[in-house]
Amino acid sequence: MSIIPAQALCTEEPLRITADDRRVLRELARRVAEIAALPIQAERARLWKALNSLRPERAMVLTTPEEGWHELMSQDDLRCEDALCRQWEWNLRWKIYRHEHIHDDYPCTGFFDVAWVVELSNYGVEEARIYGEVKGFGAYKVDPPIKEPADMAKLRPRRIFVDHEETARREALAEETLGDILRVRRRGESLCRNLLTRQLIHLRGYDQFLLDMYENPNLLHDLMAFLADEKRREWEIYEREGVLSLNNGPDNILGSGGVAHTDELPAPDFHGDVRMKDMWCFGESQETISVRPEHFHDFVLAYQLPLMDRFRLVDYGCCEPLDIKFDLLLEHIPRLRWLAVQTWANRELAAEKIGDRYVYAYKPHPAFVSSPQPDYEGAERELRETLEIARGCAVSLTLKGTLTFYNEPHRLTRWTEMAQRVVQDMV
Repeated sequence: MSIIPAQALCTEEPLRITADDRRVLRELARRVAEIAALPIQAERARLWKALNSLRPERAMVLTTPEEGWHELMSQDDLRCEDALCRQWEWNLRWKIYRHEHIHDDYPCTGFFDVAWVVELSNYGVEEARIYGEVKGFGAYKVDPPIKEPADMAKLRPRRIFVDHEETARREALAEETLGDILRVRRRGESLCRNLLTRQLIHLRGYDQFLLDMYENPNLLHDLMAFLADEKRREWEIYEREGVLSLNNGPDNILGSGGVAHTDELPAPDFHGDVRMKDMWCFGESQETISVRPEHFHDFVLAYQLPLMDRFRLVDYGCCEPLDIKFDLLLEHIPRLRWLAVQTWANRELAAEKIGDRYVYAYKPHPAFVSSPQPDYEGAERELRETLEIARGCAVSLTLKGTLTFYNEPHRLTRWTEMAQRVVQDMV
């Protein structure tokens, strides 16, 4: 499918910024530049690079508030008026907040990122999600549009439009506003998340997805093939249009948790145009926790592998325990580097399988800080036990999955400082 011309969505009017918005952004940018220049940032970057090279000096700590960010910073904290400027203000305040309140190992850099403007349509059908009390937040049910095999005929390739003109205009505005303080760069697709089963469930429903393995295997194969082809086509368009962005820097966060900084990327023949083979890929299938290994291989991994094989390094796993999948993943993913280990996984088995050949990407239990009453002693016991179990592994500790802090932001600070103390004790 061809991409429509950029002029179809752009006007020739120049983007403008008010004096007040400009003043706010420049004040914040100067603070970010001060933080980025601190020696600790380079040291953090060096330590992540050592971990990713499987020569760790210590376990690394990353805290990602995720859905809990709304309790740390809110839209009411923003002072800019223009919608785009408010996005930029949020990104700057995000860096400042992390430095001042989340004392983990995430390096603050002096980059100011301008996102590529990309529009993606649906697959020709509307997904329906049924939320609880708060629309658009928390758990939801799916009303799948593909209810019968005949509904497959409704599926269409997505329309993927890369708006070069609008992206360039935003980059020029950022350069004019902040370029003398921070290094402005375009940032496009950098996670490359291989989440085929999540998309499939939005189309087919979770219960039906599981039943299809037995009742409609051909339909399930057809759906997975369609989604895999669509993901490949999306990434190929991004590669051709220049939207892919290197994800090996000190401020790139991996999908499984942790920082992606490495000098093993890009590929040796890289000359400026980012290709899939210059990047990390993130693979996961959280929805197949209860699926037998042979079914996981046939219905999921077989469709993920051709996609992951286009990338130079792979990290795999999100919130799903990989206990019964370790052997499959280790056998079939040749450039695997990170493997996720959850608090409810078999940590001893993970340490045995991962050894010193991959990064042991552990995710501590978020309930210790996200429950009505935090349990810092329990959180510390968990970390000490895990670091002892994984002794000899290259370990990353990433706190995520935190939906709330019960409006007590200091919980995050306290957990992170505890984790840093435990890491130092266990060196």
